[in-house]
Amino acid sequence: MTAAPTATLPGASIYAPAGGDLRVREIGVFNSTGTTCTVSLRRLSTTGTQGASQNVFEYDEGSMPVLGTVFAAHSVLPTLVNGIIRYGACGAAIGAGFVWTFGENGLTIPAGTGNGIGFLCPTGTGQILDYYIDWDE
Repeated sequence: MTAAPTATLPGASIYAPAGGDLRVREIGVFNSTGTTCTVSLRRLSTTGTQGASQNVFEYDEGSMPVLGTVFAAHSVLPTLVNGIIRYGACGAAIGAGFVWTFGENGLTIPAGTGNGIGFLCPTGTGQILDYYIDWDE
């Protein structure tokens, strides 16, 4: 992340391409500071103003190019869909964190460039976090 998430501005996000769903398999979130913080994962139905796109790669280099797009912090609010997908607390130590898994079918992000998920800080003060997202296209 390039900026700490807030209750309304994601610290990072991933959006589906126009022509296909994404199926998120696993997400890891880890504190990069010595301050505890809470993290939630929410659906997004618009883009707001996204930060820089992040480098991504496919595990299988013989497959098609990656179409999902991961973004750094947002500077203008996207539309948050009601409900929290996951919620967790990162302990007050660098490297403290958790891994969310989404089972056999994964967490679907439907096709459409305005459809995504993002990391927010529902309570307290957000911190810049390290994270990874594994998904199928």
